[in-house]
Formats: sequence, structure tokens, C-alpha cells
Amino acid sequence: PTQPETIHCSFSGSSLRKSSDDGISSWDWKLKGDRSTYHALFPRAWTVYDGTLVNTGKERAKVSLLMTWANSIGGLSHHSGGHVNEPFMTANNNPPVTFAIAACENQNVNVTVLPAFGLSGESSVTARGMWGTMVQDGSFDRDNFNNGASMPSSVGDTVCAAVSASTWVEPHGRCTVVFALAWSSPKVKFKKGSTYYRRYTKFYGTSPRSAVNLVQDALMRYKHWEEAIDKWQIPILHDERLPEWYKVTLFNELYFLVAGGTIWIDSEPLVADADNKSNSSLPEDSDLPFRDSTCNSTVPLIGFSQHEIDDKENVGKFLYLEGIEYFMWCTYDVHFYASFALLDLFPKIELSIQRDFAKAVLREDTTRIRFLADGTWGIRKAMGAVAHDLGAHDPWHELNAYNIHDTSRWKDLNPKFVLQIYRDFAATGDMSFGKDVWPAVCTAMEYMEQFDHDGDGMIENDGFPDQTYDAWTVQGVSAYCGCLWLAALQAAAALARNLGHDDYAERCMTRFAKAKSVFEARLWNGSYFNYDSGTSYNSRSIQADQLAGQWYTASSGLPHLFDEDRIKCTLQKIFDYNVMRVKGGRMGAVNGIHPNGKVDETCMQSREIWTGVTYSLAATMLLHGMDHQAFTTAEGIYIAGWSEEGYGYWFQTPEAWTVDGHYRSLIYMRPLAIWAMQQALSPPRSIVEAPKVNTMDRAHVSPGTFQFLQDSVRKMTPKNGCFGNTVFNWDC
Repeated sequence: PTQPETIHCSFSGSSLRKSSDDGISSWDWKLKGDRSTYHALFPRAWTVYDGTLVNTGKERAKVSLLMTWANSIGGLSHHSGGHVNEPFMTANNNPPVTFAIAACENQNVNVTVLPAFGLSGESSVTARGMWGTMVQDGSFDRDNFNNGASMPSSVGDTVCAAVSASTWVEPHGRCTVVFALAWSSPKVKFKKGSTYYRRYTKFYGTSPRSAVNLVQDALMRYKHWEEAIDKWQIPILHDERLPEWYKVTLFNELYFLVAGGTIWIDSEPLVADADNKSNSSLPEDSDLPFRDSTCNSTVPLIGFSQHEIDDKENVGKFLYLEGIEYFMWCTYDVHFYASFALLDLFPKIELSIQRDFAKAVLREDTTRIRFLADGTWGIRKAMGAVAHDLGAHDPWHELNAYNIHDTSRWKDLNPKFVLQIYRDFAATGDMSFGKDVWPAVCTAMEYMEQFDHDGDGMIENDGFPDQTYDAWTVQGVSAYCGCLWLAALQAAAALARNLGHDDYAERCMTRFAKAKSVFEARLWNGSYFNYDSGTSYNSRSIQADQLAGQWYTASSGLPHLFDEDRIKCTLQKIFDYNVMRVKGGRMGAVNGIHPNGKVDETCMQSREIWTGVTYSLAATMLLHGMDHQAFTTAEGIYIAGWSEEGYGYWFQTPEAWTVDGHYRSLIYMRPLAIWAMQQALSPPRSIVEAPKVNTMDRAHVSPGTFQFLQDSVRKMTPKNGCFGNTVFNWDC
């Protein structure tokens, strides 16, 4: 709820000051920008002002610092009128007295406020007048604390507030003055009417005025927070194995967790919105299945009051956007890459997201949707298909806001679901999580059976962009989806063994052995896996992401999918071509490149460099002992995106850029995959210490086992308990 303030440097000059202006340009700023240095190490940022506020005299000097804030939530909202400012004072244990700015007063620091001033001459107190008071007195009238709320601002006027902190600085002495900013926006209302309380209201209450309590906590506890941040960051910052650029980029890429449209709600009560009576929520403590008013769902939805299932760890519900240009919550094929950050830092939130998708697997929404790519019609969500996203305008209820392709025919979503489930299970050791999501894992695996068109155990792509590269056509057996499928078979087997379903595990591994033989026979060319088994010119392209399944396999502590020599040979080929043949390795890994060294121009995405994929490729290299190649590969993203010689994409890392530097989709989720590199360097203890089990030990080929899930997944019968309002009897 509160974030460290980012201080922006101000520049002095004659062009800034206008004698007739009553706004902020009338202020007598003298700070030189070249005397200021901005630093960022998320979640902190700070600016060092060289040579300012130093008392070089022989007498103590009175110094006043000023913090101002406009009553606005961005855009033109400061001109919309009706804004009110109000002074407040707090003391420990007092009741709460919706932005709040404050300074910490003590025996050495005197705090005063100006509750309201304007940026125009029509205001009773203008910015010029406020500045004049500060220049003359160094503080405001102490009686201002007794003022009530200001009059609502008029349309077109901007109302601001100021907090002054004054102190005496002894000769060659120093003094710390603490300011804080907090804001409270307790409700989240989605476009279709559903309204929720944000997570922080569980601790601070639901009043918008709780900003006062938030800002007080910031003032009183910021040192504790900084100590906790240091404790977390210092081991990495002091790790001499790691390049300096990596340490900084690792932390700063986390900006997306707060800048990426993040919403974190308290999942227990669903807020009844008095302005919208069509809210399709359950009454608190209801245990009845209900039908969503916005979709034709044939599986009962789960009321948020069912926190025994929805929120076992009491962490609420979490959403973040694919990107600010792609407005979909928790886009799953991208979360596949980004989720390493949540798993490492907020594992209970990560498990909560996976539970949401597990429930979605068992849902069907027969609402008719027209798909933009080919104009065909289909249903919004098929039973057994992993959702592409949790929706846009009514998340958790109306899934799959994405409508370019029919994602129920995508080949990567279901394997990615199984892989994420097992990775999270292995990393956390949470047995209840594994048991809860097991029905969805079985269903997701069974669903993929339809894509094995020739019964050889290996799935095939269907001649359209049926995976996360949704502009890059794939035909037949493909390196990307085929490798994910092999990894999913092995992960499903490992999860089954942990849960005591040995027969199911055996069937998975029998299928794995058969599919692996097909995959290698169709795609291995002696130095890497071909893009796909088709006959097009790009079928032999070298895809940077071709070992995505092996990446997850190694990250989860499972046996390698292929011989180590073959894996390293492939990674070296990708490094030599996709990385080093593009600007000398200073831009990351291009998605596709031909064996002749020319970038694959088949489509927009084949010629792009994807920042998150580059990080995941580097993580795969680390997992196989190729540290030099890994850091060289990832450094290309730092050079192009974060360094002074790059394109200036810091704190807005895009999904992609081309070899000439043109970007696509700023502020994107996938670059959080840099945390997969950190997981490769410092894997979870539960994975490191887990016994090394060869999942092939009990696999043998027999005619009956090729039926795989068809004979093992029985009819689903709803009844109370287990998975929300629905339980499934499985004979696995």
C-alpha cells in the first residue's frame, strides 16, 4: 500500500521562472540537475543531491524541507473539480482521523502544513504565495492543523497541499528528515460490476481515510522495512559470482509486480456494490453452486466466501496484467515465464494463482465468441482446456478475454499448466496443494489426447499459431510444443508418484518413452531440434525457445529429457546463432534464425527478440553449467534495455524488440523470467534435497498402457467438498 518515493531531479534556469506565473514555475529553484544522481534498486529508489544542505559555517542554520502534492490520480483528474484537502495529526494508538503526505516530527524537527493551495491566481493561496511564505518564514502557521476540510475545488482548478519540516543543523552536522506518501483506494470495481476490497483493507480497514494510518506506518516503520530489504538483497549483492549488471537488473525487473496493473484482493467477502445490483456473487458463507450471469457455465463457480478452498493460506486473490497494452489478467502462457519471481518471493500467492487456473480447467463457458484471426466462431472456454487468462472485465468469472485465436486448440497451455503445478509442488513441498489440483492435472492431460493425431504418443500442431507465439505458424511435431509435452508427461508422472498413483505414473512414462522417440526422430538434425516437422522454408529454423520443456524439467529437479550432450549442443547452437550473430550478442536472443545465419523473417515474432524468453534461455544455460553463455545472453537485454547505451526501456521493459531497436508492448510481464536465472543459481532447498528418482524405473511398453488417460480418467461426479463446490472421483 505504500511505496518508497521516487524523487525527480529539478532543473533551474531562466526558462523555468515566469514573473507573471502564480504556479510552480514561480518557485525559486536553484538545484542543478548535474549535481543530482538517481539510484534505483527496487523496491527502493533514491537521489543523491551532491553539495546541497551542507552547513559549512560556524553557526547552526535553520533548514526547511518541503513536500508538496497535487490532489490528482493522474491524467486530467486534477481539473475535474470537487477535490477536498484536510489537515491531520496522528499519535500512536489514536483512532484513524485519500492521498496522505506527512513528515515525522520529533524534538529536533518541527512539522507544519498548508492544507490547500492552488496553481492559479484565482486560488486564495497560490503556489507563488506558498513559496513566498516558505522563503520568508521557513514554515507555515501551526494553527493550520486546526483547519477543517477545504472547500471542494472548482472544475479546472488544481488543489495542492504542502508539508514543511524545519530543523536546526549544527556546523558540519547532519540531520535526517523523513517524509512519507501513502494512498488508500479500498475498493476495486471491474467494468462489469463486480466489486472487491483490496487486500490491505484486511489490516487497515475499508475507509478511504485509512491513508492516514498507512502514512503513519510508513513514517514509524520505514527503518524496519529497509533492514528487511537489506537482509533480502545483500546476499545477492555481495555474491561475487554474479556480474554487477545482473544484480541490479534482477531486482529492478520486479517493478512489474507493482506497475503491471496489479490487483490484490481480500478473498473472503465479496463486496456488494450498492450502485450495481447485477453482481453475481454468493452471499457470505453460502455453500450453494451458482450460475454466472455473464456466461453459460456448466460447472458450478466457486464463491469467494469458500475460503477453505479458495484461500487456504489466507493470502487473498492476486491479479496482474499481461502488459499495459494487452489487458488480460494473469495471462497463463506468459505467467509460465514470469511466475519464477512469485514462486521465489511470494510462493503462497503463486499457489493461489495456480489454484485459480486449476478450477478454471474444470469449467466450460459456452458463450459464443468470434475469433479475430480467421473469423470463425467458437465457445469462450472448453472443459479441460487451460484458460488463456483469468479474464478482463469480470476476472475469475468470465475467463479468456483473449480472442485472436481459439486457445482451446493451443498446444502449449495444458503442458505449461502441468509443468507449473509440479514445479510449484516440488519447490514448496505443499502436499495439500498437490492433492487439490490433481483432478485438474488429470483432466488437462486427458484433454491433450485429441492432438495426437496419428497415435504415436506425440502431439502435433495444427498449421496455425497455436501457442504463445501467436503470429508464428507451426505444423506437425514442433520443437517448442513437443518439448513441453514431453516435460509435462514426466512432470505428471512425478506428481502421480508423490500422491501415490503409481499406475498413472507408469502410463505417463510409457507414453513419454514413445513420444520422445518420435520427437527426436522427427526433429533432431545433429546439432539442434528443427522448428517443426513441416516442409516450409522456416521448418529448419533455430528457435531460441526450443528447450522450454527442458528448462522446466531441470528447474523442477526431474531427469533430463534428452542426453546432456544433446542439450548442450543445442544450447551452444542457439548461443552461436540466435545470440552472437545478432549485434554481437548485445541485444539478447532472436526468436528464430536460419542455419545460414540470417534472421527468420517469416513473421513479426520470428524476427523479434523476446526479453523474457532470453532470460529463460539464460536460465536453461545456467542449469546445464554454461555460465559464460548464460550471462552473455542475458546481458544483451541489460545492454539494450537498461544501460545508458541502450534504448531507454528501464522500468518499462517491453515484450520484444527487433534488431534495429523497435519495441513492442512496453511494461510487460514476461521479463520477470530473470528470476528463473536466480532460481537456477540458488534452487529451492526442497528441490536440492529431494531424492533423485528416475521416473523411467517402472516404465515398460505394453499394449494396454498406450490407452493412457482414456482408461484412467473416469466420469466426473459433482458432490460437496474437495474442489470448491465440486468433487471428482478419479481412478488414476
